[in-house]
This record gives sequence, structure tokens and C-alpha cells, in this order.
Amino acid sequence: MASSSAASIIFFTIFAGIISLSQSSLVDHACGTNGNYTTNSLYDRNLGTALAKLYSNANTSNSGFYNASVGKDSDKVNALVLCRGDVQPGICRSCVRDAVDKIRKLCPNQKEAVEWYDECMLRYSNDSVINNPVNEPTREMFNAKNATDAVQFSKDRKALLDEVREEAIVQKFATRNMSTGTDGKSTIYGLMQCTPDLDIDGCHDCLDDALEEIADGSGTIGGQVLKPSCRLRFEITPFYNETTIVFAPSPQPQPSPPPPSSSSHGKDNITRIVIITVVVIVGFAVLLLILVCIFKKKPKQRTDTATFQTDNVEEIRSSDSLQYDFNTIEVATKHFSPSNKLGQGGFGAVFKGTLKSGQEVAVKRLSKGSEQGEEEFKNEVLLVAQLQHRNLVRLLGFCYEGTERLLIYEFVPNGSLDRFIFETTRRSFLDWEQRYKIIGGVARGLLYLHEDSRLRIIHRDLKPSNVLLDADMNPKISDFGMARLFGVDETQGNTSRVVGTYGYMAPEYAMYGEFSARSDVFSFGVLVLEIVSGQRNNCFRNGRNVQELTSAAWKNWQQESASDIIDPTLKNSSESAREIIRCIHIGLLCVQENVAERPTMASVVLMLNTFSLALALPSQPAFLSRSGSGSRVSERSSQALDHSMDLASITELHPR
Repeated sequence: MASSSAASIIFFTIFAGIISLSQSSLVDHACGTNGNYTTNSLYDRNLGTALAKLYSNANTSNSGFYNASVGKDSDKVNALVLCRGDVQPGICRSCVRDAVDKIRKLCPNQKEAVEWYDECMLRYSNDSVINNPVNEPTREMFNAKNATDAVQFSKDRKALLDEVREEAIVQKFATRNMSTGTDGKSTIYGLMQCTPDLDIDGCHDCLDDALEEIADGSGTIGGQVLKPSCRLRFEITPFYNETTIVFAPSPQPQPSPPPPSSSSHGKDNITRIVIITVVVIVGFAVLLLILVCIFKKKPKQRTDTATFQTDNVEEIRSSDSLQYDFNTIEVATKHFSPSNKLGQGGFGAVFKGTLKSGQEVAVKRLSKGSEQGEEEFKNEVLLVAQLQHRNLVRLLGFCYEGTERLLIYEFVPNGSLDRFIFETTRRSFLDWEQRYKIIGGVARGLLYLHEDSRLRIIHRDLKPSNVLLDADMNPKISDFGMARLFGVDETQGNTSRVVGTYGYMAPEYAMYGEFSARSDVFSFGVLVLEIVSGQRNNCFRNGRNVQELTSAAWKNWQQESASDIIDPTLKNSSESAREIIRCIHIGLLCVQENVAERPTMASVVLMLNTFSLALALPSQPAFLSRSGSGSRVSERSSQALDHSMDLASITELHPR
């Protein structure tokens, strides 16, 4: 059943991805003219808080429309964000995040601003933004190409948009399409939307003004009109998703929309129903086929050369598109020559290789007879191959022949982060700007795993040796052998087999086997404190004293001497002091003992990017005194853990 459940999740996410829209794309913006604010002023802080509330609401609700008000009188900030009614919740959240992140860069000190994306719009002002229709500023964009029969196209377009408007003023969002031209082979697609706080009259007036921007008789085949309270768009190619409506209409009671009258619209409805029906039937047929294959495949007999369990073999072999020939990898690594060896870890040895195409790769070779390594091999093939993000190391493929188990990754030339921050001679190579970039990159990578990827992943072993640095010192999270897949609605898991590395383990995981996204947040907090201090979490040295880093950071924070834990090579950079202290603050928030008090990675990314956002006060962190705080833990019963056991460490890569 575990296999069928995983297959169902993977199929559903892939299928949903096919019909979903692309990621957020900025169309235009406008900065207001009703006054400016100064940096660090009360209005500045209120704006940061209002934007943070918008993003927080978007992460806890799928309504598609969010608003926030902070402050009073001249320092009051009113803000709202509206996602297009046809986008999926994940894309809506992504657009809200991008909008919140960019608005203050686009309009750095204006008291009023609006920005439009393909998938959402964001607006803030000192004036009211709810139940207050605003038609200016307006942005119009039209396709330079005209229809062959401009007059007929203009008439058909007007008829379509009039129908869309009548539905949109009631539902606040509407899409329709209709045939155009004498042969009826072409189609016009239309979309209109108002903010749901508007009543029928307000929405009607806004859309009427938008329609007036489209000149009668104009044969342009595409265009859009953007206003703070509504939007309009038409094209001759599909640009919206007809099968996913996540936006909730206005809660105000409204009369039902009039029934369609034109025969062309009736045909369009029939066509739409047929298309949706076919897509659903095909989708279920493919899903059924996958489930049948999983349950009907006959187990293969184990041979002397096969060490995997039968179900593992079947799952691995279903990823044939990623499979490499063993001879190819053997030649690429010069027969796994010691001169090509990059590192040695619990999984096995890692070698540098060069494929015939000239591409450099890193090859993990499983140590024969390693049961834990076999499980990690399967885990990485089934999970990492489906993850694509600039801050995750990319799995290019694998090899599964006889007793050989190989994982082929992109080659990351600068090796692992711990080779820099924990080595005295190389630590000075990382100035604060580079360290801050690494912190931000790791945060974005974890956010992708937790919220933005097709699969929800908990890493469970985040630490400096599992963060690799590319040629430009961009971080890439690696080693997903211990990662766990969560279902769409699953937020917490429990295991009797605790794996990971002491010192980076959240207390609830180390002691009770309970893990969640907040467990990764704890590990991230420890990582941040190590990057800031340049010292390992289990042996922070301050003069002759040696103590745990989290303990030292907390005590110095309480004594208002947080600068005492900063790496001495960074203390000459006074202009970065604010960022460094803020990162210590964020790190302490992440390592709090109470799981509920730790921020999500979405909140962490916002904290790192929005300095006007006020941070909560951290509570006492969890102090886990372990004599082996840097050692990796094998999969074994959490009730029988030997806390002093120092097992094989994770693979450490370094350039050769």
C-alpha cells in the first residue's frame, strides 16, 4: 500500500502540474503620488508588518483574496492581494511571495503602490483599499498583430467580453470563449476579475472603464487592461485554467447570473464539458494503469548478486529514463581510480567523473553489503530525481547493475560548506556577503522542499557537510538518503528508527522520533549559528571555555553581547553588523524547544529579505548535550539509542 500511495501522490502532482499555470510573472507596477515615507519610520514598519500578514494569510488559507490593516491615522497601512480565480493554491502562494518580496524594491518609499502579475495583484495605500473602487492608475497592453478580418473580430470580441462582464460583476471572476471568423475555426478567450470586496455597481463601473480602453473596430488579437480594482484580458490562445477555480466569490448575497442566450456560448459550454470529461477519464485511466502495474507485477527471484528487496527493485527499475550503463560510469571515473576519489562517507566512496560529452559528474558508489546505504540509494532515486531547484544538488541518474549501486550527480566544484567555515585557513575566504547568500540559498531550498515542490519533503539531515557550493559559491542542499515524503495534508510523522546527526536533530525527533518541517527548521537554525560563528555546534570556544553553540548564543543574547559569538574574521565589517545580529536572532528563533514557536521556512525567507519586519523574541533553545554531537546516527530503535556512539560521518566532498 505504501507503494501505491506514493504512486498516487506522484501521479496526482504530475497531472495537476500539467493543467496548472506557470510561475508568477511580473507584468507592471505603479508607485503612488500621495506622499512618501522615510526608512525605519513608523509607516515603514507598519508596511512591513502588513505585507508579512498578507503572506502569512496566503500560507494558511486558499481563499485567493487577503487583506491587512496595520497602524492608525497617517501611519496606517491598508494592503490587499488578489490571486487570479483560476490559479492553484501553490501558484497563488508563490505569486504572493514574489509580490511581497518585490513591491518595496519597485516602490522603495512611496506610501501607495500597486503591482500586477499574471497570477495575482498586490496593492497598499494609506487610504482605504476595501470597498473603495479605484480605477487609476491604469495599464493597457495590446498585441501589435491584427486579425485578418478586423471588423468581424472586433464585433465577436465585444460580444464575448460583454458576456464575461455580466458574469464577472456577480461572481467577481469569469472566463469564457467563443468562436470567431466566418469559418468559426478561430477562438477568442476572455477573462475579467474584480476584487471581491466590491459590490455589483463598483465592479460594473471598473470593468466598463476597462472596456472603454479597447477601441471599437480595433482588430488586435490580444490585450489586457489592469486597474487597482479589476482586470481584463483577451487572447486567441488559451491562457487560463478552466478546471481549477480556487477563488472564493464575494460573501455578499448576489442574484444568480442570467442564463446564456447565444447558441455559440451553448456550443462553447458543451465543448468545455467534453474536454474536461475526456481529461478526467484519461487521468483516471492512467492512474488505474499505474496501480494495476504496481499490484500485478510478479516478484523477481533474488539472486546471489542482488541485495535489494524485491519491492525496491521494481520501484527503482520504473525510473529507467535516468539509468546509466555501468561501463559508461566506470570509464568516466577511470575505473574508480583513487586519484578521482573526492570523499568517503557512510554511503560509500564518491568519485569525480567526466562523461563522453565532457560533462563533469560526481558519482556515489554504494559500499557493498551496506543495508542502510541500499535504503538511501532507493530513497534518493525515487525522490531527488523529481526535485528541480537551483539550491538543491541535481541528480542526473543512477546505475543499478548486479551488486553495483551508483548515484550520478552534477559536479559541484567547491565541495561542502564545512570545508570552508570550519577550517581556519579557508574561513577567511567567506566574507559576510557570501555567507549571507549561502544562508538565503539554503532557506529557499528548504522552502521549496517543504511547500513549493510537487512532493512535500522533510530532509532530516541538514548540516554544513550536506550543503555543497558551486563555482559561484551558491549553496546546494545534498544527500536525501534520509528524506521523508509527506502527503498533501500531512504535517507530522513519527518513526521508531531515528536517523540523522546529533547536534542538528530537533529534540522531539531525537527523543521521541517525531519529525516535521519544523524539525528541518531546527537544523537550519543550528546551521545559521555555525555560519555566523565559524565554529561547530558541539564545541564553541570562547577563550578557554568550550560549550554548545546554541547555549552560548542564547546566553550572549540574554546578556546583550551576541557579537561575542561572531566569527572574528567578520567583525571588521561594521556595515554588516545589523544583518549578522539579525541572523543570530533568526537562528535562535529556529532552535526553540517548543515546536510551535519555531517559524516556518516561508517566514524565515521573509525575515531574511524584509528587514522592516519585526522579529519575535526567542525563547530558551533546546540544549542537547551529546558527546557525539557531530556523528551520524544509523537507523535503529529510538528507544535503544546509544548517545555516545560515534558512527560513520556523512560524505564530505572537496575539490581535487
